[in-house]
Amino acid sequence: MKRLFRAAGITLLVIAVLLVGAKVLNLWRPILGPRARPLTSRTFERTPQRLERGRYLATSLLGCIDCHSVRDWKQHDAPVVNGMLGAGDIFPAKGLPGRIVAANLTPDPETGAGTWTDDQLARALREGIGHDGRALFPLMPFTNYRRLSDEDLASVIVFLRSLPPVRHPLPPTEMVFPVKYLIRSVPQPLTEPVPPPDLSTPEKRGEFLVAVGGCGDCHTPQRNGDPIPGLKLAGGEVFEGPWGRAATANLTPDPSGISYYDERFFVHVMRTGFVQARELNPIMPWWSYGRLTDEDLMAMYAYLRTLTPVQHRVDNLDPPTLCKVCGNRHGLGDQN
Repeated sequence: MKRLFRAAGITLLVIAVLLVGAKVLNLWRPILGPRARPLTSRTFERTPQRLERGRYLATSLLGCIDCHSVRDWKQHDAPVVNGMLGAGDIFPAKGLPGRIVAANLTPDPETGAGTWTDDQLARALREGIGHDGRALFPLMPFTNYRRLSDEDLASVIVFLRSLPPVRHPLPPTEMVFPVKYLIRSVPQPLTEPVPPPDLSTPEKRGEFLVAVGGCGDCHTPQRNGDPIPGLKLAGGEVFEGPWGRAATANLTPDPSGISYYDERFFVHVMRTGFVQARELNPIMPWWSYGRLTDEDLMAMYAYLRTLTPVQHRVDNLDPPTLCKVCGNRHGLGDQN
């Protein structure tokens, strides 16, 4: 019995040491570098089904083409500049911690992803490790894409391989101190298979789509890089760039949000970029989400209706004022 207790005590001690060691290692990540699994030689079979599924995901829900193309922000639908589909760009938003570059994803061997392996692309997409082993800036929403099934991951990569190669030299991402080191703690390896999500009800389907599509990244205001508690999808985050200055809308079913939307109107807004006579700012990628099927858009709406209503007035037609709820300056901020 004493030996049994002694063995149990040693086991608990080892577990405690491992847990402490893991925490210490994580604290040292900014110096040691990001956690990254070894690359494999896996390749994804190119099939017509994967090509079409990948095209659907990359050009609509995931927004790969949104950020990794040169766009004309002065037009209502922010079209891709001719010949620059997937060719990458310097992200033009103000207030970023340095120069953030969306890589050229076309298979150009010199300036694009032509020499990257399938597993390098897979690791970047879901785990946040670039082809060169560096931690990607989380503006690239790899923490959302972790939920992509293995089959959807393969489909996206098959589609990216199909893009016409574009020679487009870009400077490297260059972040300011200490952000360039702190982001090394964000990537987490994926070592287990990721199964398809539960899409058994419209609400569950919508929850998955909203999460992977990154709606919360923009529509949930943040403080010091973390979502503000109690303001999930309640809007108010401000973005400035060549599109002008715009705050994100409150998507909760509160009267200050989109309680007046019905399913048909939600689909209409996503398809056209207009809320009745009001034009959506192109930083809201309606032109991308509008490519989703009616089934997917209606599922997203069904999920948004289940959110806790949050009173948070946001309006881009009014002059920006300080909002005590989210801490940002946006229209109607002083009325919260």
